[in-house]
Amino acid sequence: MALFEKVLQLDRDLFFLINNKWSNPFFNLILPYARNANTWIPLYLFLLIFITVKHKKSGWFWVLLAIVTAASTDLVSSRLIKDNIFRLRPCRDILLASHIHFLVDYCPQSSSFTSSHAANHFGFATFFYITLRNYYGKAVWFIFLWALIICYAQIYVGVHYPLDIIGGAIVGGIIGYFYSQIFNKYSKLQKAFS
Repeated sequence: MALFEKVLQLDRDLFFLINNKWSNPFFNLILPYARNANTWIPLYLFLLIFITVKHKKSGWFWVLLAIVTAASTDLVSSRLIKDNIFRLRPCRDILLASHIHFLVDYCPQSSSFTSSHAANHFGFATFFYITLRNYYGKAVWFIFLWALIICYAQIYVGVHYPLDIIGGAIVGGIIGYFYSQIFNKYSKLQKAFS
């Protein structure tokens, strides 16, 4: 078996471990909500208000770059990668469908690779962590736990394979790092954090 096939088989095995073997009533209840962007609207609004009120003009620049980070990760994942690398989602694969623990209302038609949820959330988490850690301390690492829960939920509910998540997280991390460097270089907010 070629290395590529071994990697894909390992990816499917890990998917079934998370999606089937580790399923439980508590995760069945909370993880479909955890992956839903609407669930996190209060957090997004809180951050928008908190950062802009506390840091004024520099806070608005932070919010602008956070939005640009999310838009860029989505563009790269959804338009550049998914439009050029098609991978059938586990919930769309007729050979797997009867074995999947599927927990959401619909299975998207788009390519499974890369996960846009992973790209968006890890991009934001990276931007958040790098731009705010000097002011709020290393405790802001919790944002990666938040991103990881959302990504785990994507596998758990049956819409992504683990490699889709890893690919999206890498894309998001690179883009989040890029915009965090722009923010740290040009904003007075970072100097205030020192």
